[in-house]
Amino acid sequence: MIAHAPPPPVEVSAALTTTEVKVTSGFRGARIDLYGAVFSAKPTDVVVVVRGPEQPITLSRKVRVGGMWINSRPRTFGGTPGYYMAASTRPLSQIATPVVQHRYGLGLASLMPQPAIAPDWRAAAIRLKAGQGLFAEAGDGVTFVDRNLFRAEINLPTTAPIGTYQAEIFLFARGQPVSRKTTVMRVEKAGVERALYLFAHQRPWLYGLVSVLIALAAGWAASAAFRRH
Repeated sequence: MIAHAPPPPVEVSAALTTTEVKVTSGFRGARIDLYGAVFSAKPTDVVVVVRGPEQPITLSRKVRVGGMWINSRPRTFGGTPGYYMAASTRPLSQIATPVVQHRYGLGLASLMPQPAIAPDWRAAAIRLKAGQGLFAEAGDGVTFVDRNLFRAEINLPTTAPIGTYQAEIFLFARGQPVSRKTTVMRVEKAGVERALYLFAHQRPWLYGLVSVLIALAAGWAASAAFRRH
């Protein structure tokens, strides 16, 4: 009896060019490259999903009252990443079914799946974040630079939230993920901005008091300067 060698493993590996992004007063956004390798002899697709820390979204809509258009009562939605990007070797609809996309959180269509959120509110929230550069989906965002080596680009806008980001790399074959890799990066304030950020979050009451005192001092100084003139 002839023993057959086991098939080679189907795996994906990836790494970021940087895992720490420093935010200062001169921060103008950042571009991070993700490079990876596919260990498979069969045709495969790669999907990269990057999620930032959760941030609530507050929305209102224009309503007509008494012949006038006014903003409705605002609604706040939680459980949404402050940053989200999905990049793939081809459009997600050609890689996996909607059920699989929702199961693994792939693409903008998988965001905010809560049944309590009406479709129009959900669409408005996604449009708002996409307009701010915080949500993006690119069906050609992952490119193979060699037979088994691929690259994806992560663009962070100036409004990118502070915190831990998670990048998930999926290797798909025949509509199903066959390998998965996760890596993380940190976006954090640096210098004076970091000191103020930590002060505000670790001692919020004291930070508020100091802010009020500074505002009062600035107002008094402006008033004194005005009286002298």
